[in-house]
Amino acid sequence: MTDEPVKIKVVIVEDDKDMRDGLEAIVQSHPALTCLATCSTGEEALNEIPDKVPDIVLMDIHLPGISGIECVKKLKPILPSTQFMMCTVYEDNENVFDSLCAGASGYLLKNSPSVKITDSIIDLYQGGSPMSSTIARKVIGAFRPTAQQNTDIEKLTKREREMLDLLAKGFRYKEIADQLFISFETVRTHIHNIYEKLHVQSRTEALNKIFSR
Repeated sequence: MTDEPVKIKVVIVEDDKDMRDGLEAIVQSHPALTCLATCSTGEEALNEIPDKVPDIVLMDIHLPGISGIECVKKLKPILPSTQFMMCTVYEDNENVFDSLCAGASGYLLKNSPSVKITDSIIDLYQGGSPMSSTIARKVIGAFRPTAQQNTDIEKLTKREREMLDLLAKGFRYKEIADQLFISFETVRTHIHNIYEKLHVQSRTEALNKIFSR
């Protein structure tokens, strides 16, 4: 007699009954998956999921009462080995990053084909981070400005960073010249170079770019 293969344990949190039943049917139809429970609210999920210790949680973002994002934020510290996948109709950057910051590792659209849903659950269980190609492009695009910003800052010399610190403290050009023992024109030249390197046009834009990160 051979032992049955261990199935990936899934819990579904979804307020729409038809969608919840549909996801449950998809999970149960796959030989490698089993649905431990379904929850219709975040409050119900917070009560039930910790005791069940699932491998994967499919979490809707917009739930009545506590949101799916907040629910993940509360559950992840309690269940560090459980992986959360946001299953939703929304594709905006805010929801993506809020979900990832809350502790989600995957992001899937509700209208995905059944095989895509089951493959994504298995991929997440095996250490992947499944998300739609559209979401992946948005994540990459959102990170690109930060990478460019860091590259711009790295172009600044030590002297130019000193000047930015003085600008941030409210020093005027003449005061910066006196503080650094250089001429007024030298300060103007350095500031001009700083603006070019940071791709800004004013002191305010330069300081916001450096100190608002």
